[in-house]
Amino acid sequence: MTNSRVCAVDVGNDSVKALFGKLDYELYIPNVIARDTEDRPVIGIEDLNEKNPLDGIHIKVHSPALQENNAIYRVGDLATKSDNASELDPGSSKSEEDQTLIMLFATLALDAVREENAAIFKRNNNIIDANYTLGTGLPLREVKEGKDVGYRAQLLGSVHQVEFLVTPKYQGLKVNIRFDQVKVYPEGFAAYINLVMDNNLNIINRDLIDKNILIQDIGGLSTDIAVIKNRNVDDDKAQGFNLGVSEALEAIREEIRSKHGVELDSRRDVVDIITRKNNRNHIMVRGSRTSVHDITDRILVDLAKKQYRHLRNVWQKNSQTEICYFVGGGSMVLKEYIKTLNNNLDGYNIEFFEDEKESIWMMSNAYYKLISDFVRKTEKEKKQPVKQSTDK
Repeated sequence: MTNSRVCAVDVGNDSVKALFGKLDYELYIPNVIARDTEDRPVIGIEDLNEKNPLDGIHIKVHSPALQENNAIYRVGDLATKSDNASELDPGSSKSEEDQTLIMLFATLALDAVREENAAIFKRNNNIIDANYTLGTGLPLREVKEGKDVGYRAQLLGSVHQVEFLVTPKYQGLKVNIRFDQVKVYPEGFAAYINLVMDNNLNIINRDLIDKNILIQDIGGLSTDIAVIKNRNVDDDKAQGFNLGVSEALEAIREEIRSKHGVELDSRRDVVDIITRKNNRNHIMVRGSRTSVHDITDRILVDLAKKQYRHLRNVWQKNSQTEICYFVGGGSMVLKEYIKTLNNNLDGYNIEFFEDEKESIWMMSNAYYKLISDFVRKTEKEKKQPVKQSTDK
């Protein structure tokens, strides 16, 4: 019998958020990759193992699920420093992109190689065999189109190998990843679960449980509006849109480059400029603090109006809705703009999560609750004695 480690992974457009085991480990990795060569140059290579592995993720990935197999990548922070860094494009489907799988496999491999997991996973020289029970999710639109079935099948049906190349502490190690079980949840439903239930799926928000509510999940590439009635997502009323914050962030990044000559490494840098506590909407230009308020406001107000239009349209079709919760990384970026629009216009009953970490980790927390509950139920069924037939 193999040891299967529970993991909940949210492959968000901006970053991957992952929870493991009995919540004994978590990972946060920017969702950026860049093709690379096997021997990446490193200044001070002799000090490589003194560095943080997350700052130097350099891997070769083998999997039948990939369109481009056996390719070499920089991942996360290391990739943001590359000229050929790749972030997910607007209009793409999360379930059909190699980048989604590369980020997922890299995240699991980084958990598997840790010394703390030596007793869980079998090691043979430099090869680690790691089995996982995965809870993850896809946008509502993709689940409605049935793409979750193919996504799940390609994960379950194969062995996926991650080889660490010039990565601090882990150079030369290979991880063979197998999935004992994969559950793919619609992102809107997952957000609802996180709002009303604790880690043991006990109800913690009785005020909310029987309300008609909307959950507007603004991501990088898409927006889902889940319609919750009678404690369930109304599949017919739920809406998915190809409208996220990525295009707006890219437009801000490009305008800052053309107007101020400042090159930002990734969309993550733009998000930091917009949301940080101090010197918000300011950058350094040749050593002087410079406002980019004019750029960010113009582009983000336009996007906030489009998001608000979607809210208004869905609310009109579900007139007995009592509240709408805004979740996802995109909501943190647009929060102040949507609040201002709402105050000046319709005055809907809307709610944002003031705790940035809670909003960003909401999906992975929800997947963790759901996959843990699935594991508990499965183990309980295994322990129940099989009833003997009394027929002669």
